[in-house]
Amino acid sequence: MRVAVTGSAGCLAAALLPRLLAEPRVTSVLGLDLRPARLRHARYTEHLVDLRRPGLEALLAGFDAVVHLAALVLPRPWQRPSRALRREHTLALGLNVYEAARRAGVARFVHASSAAAYGAWPDNPARLTEDAPLRPNPGFAYAEDKAALDIALRGAAARGGPALVNLRMHAIVGPHAQPLLRALLRQPFHPRLPDPQPLLQCLWEGDAAGAIVHALFHGPPGTYNISAQPPLAFRDLHRRLHRRSRAVPARVWFGVHRRVARLWPAAGEPQALAALAAPLVLDTTRAESLLGWRPVYDTAGCVEALGRTLHHEGSRHG
Repeated sequence: MRVAVTGSAGCLAAALLPRLLAEPRVTSVLGLDLRPARLRHARYTEHLVDLRRPGLEALLAGFDAVVHLAALVLPRPWQRPSRALRREHTLALGLNVYEAARRAGVARFVHASSAAAYGAWPDNPARLTEDAPLRPNPGFAYAEDKAALDIALRGAAARGGPALVNLRMHAIVGPHAQPLLRALLRQPFHPRLPDPQPLLQCLWEGDAAGAIVHALFHGPPGTYNISAQPPLAFRDLHRRLHRRSRAVPARVWFGVHRRVARLWPAAGEPQALAALAAPLVLDTTRAESLLGWRPVYDTAGCVEALGRTLHHEGSRHG
C-alpha cells in the first residue's frame, strides 16, 4: 500500500510516520506539509505544499490511501490568525484534500478527527457512542472546525469518493503531544472541582498511531471513537504525575488561563479547557470490534508514561 500523510511535520505524524514505515504492507509514504519532517527513510519522501491550493491530485496519483492529520490546532506563539483563517486551515483545507483524493482515485481516506467535536457538557451521557450529536463547546475554534469538517467529509463521501474512516480521537499525550496539554500536566496545580468529579480520558500517541494503521487495513468505512479506558477525574490523573498535587479554586485556575491566553494565543482559548469541568467519555466498543484496535496504555498508564517522559526531559535539560 502507498500512503500519503498530510500534516507530516505535526505532532501526531512524529509518532505515525515511523509506525507506517515499520509496517511491511506499506511500500512507500509521502509526507505533505508546509514544513519538512525530521525524518529520513528509504521509503519516505515529502513534498512541501500548501494543502489549500488546487492541483493536489497530481501529488496523490497512484496512492492507495490518504491519512489526513493536517489542521490548525493552536496558533504559534507569535501568530494571531483570524477566526476565518483558522477555519480555512482546517475545514476548507480538509475538504480540498478529500476532493483531490477523489480525483486521484485514492481508495481510502483516514481522517484524524477529535473527541472535542462532541463537546464537554454536564448532560453528556456516561459514554458517548459514534451516533451522539456533535456539540463542540462554543468558542473552541479547533473543536468547532473539526465538527464542521467531520460533517462535511461525510457528506462528500456520500456523494462518491474514497472510503472515509473518521477517527474521533481523545486528547493525545506523549513525547510529541501538543505543548498546551503538556504544560497543563507539568504544572503542580489542578482546579478544585465539585464532586462527583467529571470523568476524562486521553490517548497515548503510539496508540493513536496504531489506530490509524488499523484503519488503513481493517474494518468498514465509518466513524470510530478512539480513546484509552477507563475514564478518570483530572484530579486523579494529576496526582499520578505530582506527589504534591495541589488543588486551587477553579475560578482562580481558569482565570489565570484566561489572562495568559489574552497575551499568548498558543495557550488556547478558555473554552478549550471546558473538558476539565464537564464529562467527555467515549465508548470505544466499535473500534475494538470492527477495527480490531485496542490501546496498549490505559488512561492512568498514559499519564504515568507522560510523567516518565517529562522527568527524562527535565533531567536532560537540568
